[in-house]
Amino acid sequence: MDSNVLSSEKIIDIRFSEVDSMGIVWHGSYVQYFEDAREAFGKKYQLEYLRIFENGFFAPLVELHFNYKKPLQYQRQARVVATYRPCDSAKIIFDYQIFDLATGELAATGHSVQVFVDLDKKLVLQSPDFYEVWKKKWLKR
Repeated sequence: MDSNVLSSEKIIDIRFSEVDSMGIVWHGSYVQYFEDAREAFGKKYQLEYLRIFENGFFAPLVELHFNYKKPLQYQRQARVVATYRPCDSAKIIFDYQIFDLATGELAATGHSVQVFVDLDKKLVLQSPDFYEVWKKKWLKR
């Protein structure tokens, strides 16, 4: 396994509130699944949203992309994998895969991009010091 690959996963119980009248996961629910996977990643690798905030920054999403492969259904479970994509820019990029837990089939892929803004909500063009320290700790280059 590549020591530079940082990933985590989250098992999701598909709830009634996340599906349409056909019992298929509504496309907007995938946003929450990606968010849940990012949160699990943050806990595992100490890059939680509160830690970012405590260091004087926000990390809003500026790009979110999905590729739907196979529908997920009500009362099933999904496994969401979030993989950190290293980059030199002041960004946090994740790639995602969502699998039907029962069949192992790939249901969706995607990626997200977050940038840093300071507490005055001004875009930060250079990686914050705490983020550079985080990358040195976790990434083996």
